[in-house]
Amino acid sequence: MTKVKTLFICLAAGVGTIAFLSACNRNSNSSDTTVGNWILKSSFEGVARSEAVAFTIGGKGYIVTGYDGTKRLNDLWQYDAEYNFWQQKAVFPGTARNAAVGFAIDTKGYIGTGYDGYNKLNDFWEYDSDGDTWTQKADFGGSARYNAVGFSINGKGYISTGFDGNYLKDIWEFDPANGAGGKWTQRVSMSGEKRMGAVAFVYQNKAYICTGVYSGGTVNDFNVFDPSQPEGQAWTQLRKISNVSDDSYDDDYAIVRSKAVSFVMNNKAYVCTGENGSIYKDTWEYDFATDLWTSKTPFEGAARSGASAFSINNRGFVLLGKSSTYQFEDIREFFPDQEYNEAEDQ
Repeated sequence: MTKVKTLFICLAAGVGTIAFLSACNRNSNSSDTTVGNWILKSSFEGVARSEAVAFTIGGKGYIVTGYDGTKRLNDLWQYDAEYNFWQQKAVFPGTARNAAVGFAIDTKGYIGTGYDGYNKLNDFWEYDSDGDTWTQKADFGGSARYNAVGFSINGKGYISTGFDGNYLKDIWEFDPANGAGGKWTQRVSMSGEKRMGAVAFVYQNKAYICTGVYSGGTVNDFNVFDPSQPEGQAWTQLRKISNVSDDSYDDDYAIVRSKAVSFVMNNKAYVCTGENGSIYKDTWEYDFATDLWTSKTPFEGAARSGASAFSINNRGFVLLGKSSTYQFEDIREFFPDQEYNEAEDQ
């Protein structure tokens, strides 16, 4: 049977206060029950941090850069999900930063943009997992920015949205095979709102972008990018992620937020954690076949924003992040169809 989740406490946001929203959000079809189980894994071995870059290469997850509450970081760590351990890799040679973006293409990981505490950045770097080496590539083609999104599709990488002093919705394509440094090409901008702090996830060679904030308010549009389509047809809008329709399917939607994380597994996407006035830990499952969202068991660590996530061989992991003042080092794996078992998350 599924566990009935009861909201024991919901603290008001304030200085030094975390709002624990473990059951504030419900899908209208859930009958006040949620399904899913979070399992605590081996803690991250680097310094606790938030706004780090995550990507996956060859069945391993990688974490690089981030902010520990005092300084920006440039260390790189590899997570082995099969054997549940961490290993430090070659230090990122670029400027230490947070709020950068990353993605992987074949055996290479890429990282660029971000913020060093003084400047917005537009440099771009390649990590070779086979040789454990870094190489600087052609600078990002757009403006220097932070809190953008990055993803890869069919051997090319993409960076979109973010903040350069203004909110953005442009998108740039990186071809690593075009010249020694690769080549950046601007594509037609996203059809939805400008934003920063969004999430992006890829399914069947299409990228899905949602959440984020624009001029102090969250955005509720949901956009799909298909790079194989002609420029005027590359973007499609899906249903809004808040309660705006006259139908019942979205009555309990509470998905809008910024600085959340996303991952894909078993033909579903998941969005969790983040912030929107309060700090969140709820989890939402997206069904690509129906364009509908369902509330799942909330993330079982502390509520947080600026976390990281990756998928490894169809397994989803959420880790790191921060509360108003505290940086986290825990990592949890999500089992979306299992019965909740608190004892397993100890």
